[in-house]
Amino acid sequence: MKEPNKKPSNPNFSSGPCAKRPGWKLENLKNANTGRSHRSGEAKSKLKYVIEKSKTLSNLPNDYVVGIMPGSDTGALEAALWSLLGQRGVDILAWENFGKDWVQDVVKQLKLSNLNVHNVDYGDFPDVTNVNFQNDVIFTWNGTTSGVKVPHTDWIPENREGLTICDATSAIFAMPIDYKKCDVLTWSWQKVLGGEAAHGMIAMSPKAISRLENFSPEWPIPKVFRLANNKKVIKGIFEGSTINTPSMICVEDAIDGLNWAEDNGGLKFLLETSMKSFDTIYNWIEKTDWVTFLSNNQAREYLSNTSITFKICEEWYLLKNEEEKRLIVKEICNKLSNENVAYDINGYAKAPPSFRVWAGGTVEPKNIEMLLPWLEWAYQKVKETNA
Repeated sequence: MKEPNKKPSNPNFSSGPCAKRPGWKLENLKNANTGRSHRSGEAKSKLKYVIEKSKTLSNLPNDYVVGIMPGSDTGALEAALWSLLGQRGVDILAWENFGKDWVQDVVKQLKLSNLNVHNVDYGDFPDVTNVNFQNDVIFTWNGTTSGVKVPHTDWIPENREGLTICDATSAIFAMPIDYKKCDVLTWSWQKVLGGEAAHGMIAMSPKAISRLENFSPEWPIPKVFRLANNKKVIKGIFEGSTINTPSMICVEDAIDGLNWAEDNGGLKFLLETSMKSFDTIYNWIEKTDWVTFLSNNQAREYLSNTSITFKICEEWYLLKNEEEKRLIVKEICNKLSNENVAYDINGYAKAPPSFRVWAGGTVEPKNIEMLLPWLEWAYQKVKETNA
């Protein structure tokens, strides 16, 4: 196969940290409050701006509160687990790495006994008909490491007794989310808007806030996870007074990404951009006989449109053992990286051998279009020496 003659203008297809917005430059951060206290009026106003702009851009309900958390999405989600769980039983849905991590938190760290774990392999989605909503329910909206997402929220009742805690990090700003079905949502700056790492966000419904005001867990809560003291919500978290010191350079970058999204059409623009990229890959997979989605359910509503994950399915490859498969995928990815066509598209290390291409709103669909002929080229090159 002849080498393609056009390359993506931005070869960054990592699923986190993700591509910066088109036209991003380091000089965009020149107004960052470096060397200033994050408690200063100027710095705090920028932190509050990130909170308010995140809420309006995502179209979260007016009665939800939003705050900035340390430790990226992981820190935000674990703050919810440590601060809210323990009042009742828990159901956890896990179908990829991070969902499985939350299982370990609840089982081995918090040691809850009234627990139902709905755990399935990569590529599958749990049977949600068995979820007990008298319990608190923890789930990931989009399986970043498996490419399988929540297809809809019909399975979540409006009149549930427990809280629903949703890890939405690679879904928010990229997928339609029925927020009223989620009492807690967490995400990070580094995903759909292409921000920097280590900073997380948490959104909480009135029901979740009520839990903080009326219940205290039996276990000690580390400061970085603490959302309330003695049943009093730490309101400053939701007003720009962060638990620990944020990077004001990262804050400036978050503002840049939020403003860029708003200037280009807001949430509608972000969703449409991601779906256009997904449609391009979906149509390519449909007509390409050597590749298929990692998801075992090939219905579109189960397929992630951000962390698009697919695998080789030709017989010569399927006859290899797992180590050989991983080396083949790695060789293909290395060829694309060496050509400056695509960086970081090897699948997640704990997932089955696969490719994972990020297609959030900062990735231009035209770059996805230019990537695919190169994927064909690299695959054929590697097949010649391994089949």
